[in-house]
Amino acid sequence: MTSFKDINIGTLIEQRVTEYEIEISRICNFFSCSEDKIKEMYRSHTIETELLLKWSKLLEYDFFRIYSQHLILFSPQSNFYTCQKEKTSSLPQFRKNIYTKEVIEFIVELINSGEKNMNEVIERYGIPKTTLHRWTVKYRNMNNKKNSEKSTP
Repeated sequence: MTSFKDINIGTLIEQRVTEYEIEISRICNFFSCSEDKIKEMYRSHTIETELLLKWSKLLEYDFFRIYSQHLILFSPQSNFYTCQKEKTSSLPQFRKNIYTKEVIEFIVELINSGEKNMNEVIERYGIPKTTLHRWTVKYRNMNNKKNSEKSTP
């Protein structure tokens, strides 16, 4: 998956099934439905959360994380959260954003390719400057190690 912007969850589920060579009969038994219904889910751009939870369990992959990454990268930064701090919610509160390796690599690649500079990334995605700096240093070091290992006979 190269972009978290346009998510086609059915295609991603089908890709995971294919990668792990899971038989359609096992999937049909797990969901108690026909093969046609499974194929319909593969073609679906969206899926109910209960079904997505079942897919996540069956395929041992957190498909919800894809949507979390979309929120981190593409939801607008607003003053709503700072204005609402006085109000409490019964919903679970999360202290930090969770950045997957794919998101970090995506952001670092934007900077390394010159497509965006650090300030543009900070402004667009709301990633703290120190976090972004750590990523670029860490991934630059990792890339240098990979390149030196390739050149060593």
